[in-house]
Amino acid sequence: MAAVLEFRDLTVRRGEAVLLDRVGWVVEEDERWVILGPNGAGKTTLMQIASAQWHPTTGTAHVLGEQLGKVDVFELRPRIGLTSAALAERIPRGESVHDVVVSAAYGVLGRWRETYDDLDHDRAEELLQELRIGHLAARTFGTLSEGEKKRVQIARALMVDPELLILDEPAAGLDLGGREDLVSALSALALDAAAPAMVLVSHHVEEIPPGFTHVLMLRQGGVVAAGLVDDELNEANLSATFGMPLTLRYDEGRWSARRRTRRAEPQPPAPAASTG
Repeated sequence: MAAVLEFRDLTVRRGEAVLLDRVGWVVEEDERWVILGPNGAGKTTLMQIASAQWHPTTGTAHVLGEQLGKVDVFELRPRIGLTSAALAERIPRGESVHDVVVSAAYGVLGRWRETYDDLDHDRAEELLQELRIGHLAARTFGTLSEGEKKRVQIARALMVDPELLILDEPAAGLDLGGREDLVSALSALALDAAAPAMVLVSHHVEEIPPGFTHVLMLRQGGVVAAGLVDDELNEANLSATFGMPLTLRYDEGRWSARRRTRRAEPQPPAPAASTG
């Protein structure tokens, strides 16, 4: 079976700027990846390729077994669930939460004259319940907290039973409670064997949900490290990724990091992360 994502020597240029530089990356259907890197590392550009929104300048990008440039992306995109800040800005603030989710069945934002059958409505309600926001179904999207909006977007992304779920900085803008609720929800999803392949973009190791199996670290458009979280998420790789000496800790299934002070001693390798 073809990989969900397979990028070979992938390069993206915009004018004189090189946004991604000869990136190689493969995602299999049972994997959950987190992408880490500072601002300007190329994370969002990589997700634009993965979601079939952009094409590479050079190299090859296969998405769900189809090569970009040789496939109709309008047929490919409905097979991908995507959450991002840009997409959230396009959701009508007066739309009910239920309608925000169910309208994904037609790939539209904002109900108009399209009709949905009982299976669509039942699926939307089921997803809202799974993400613990079923009680918000009748609320309008604009009245929700940031954390609630994030979970509604995830429910919408799952509405079409995607083969790939892309979460572009889902915890951005959340307070501590909102972040922890979201991490818990994403952990439950990651540990579900029936869930699609998942890719989560973040700046922070604290946002990695238990159950994520792989990590890709980017800096200045290039790959610093890629592979199993247990093997590649360490102080050396994290420090190289963010360009400063960092300490990394693992406790009760969660990671944390901070800048190393002169007095801090290098930490021994962290224990293996639980992947369920």
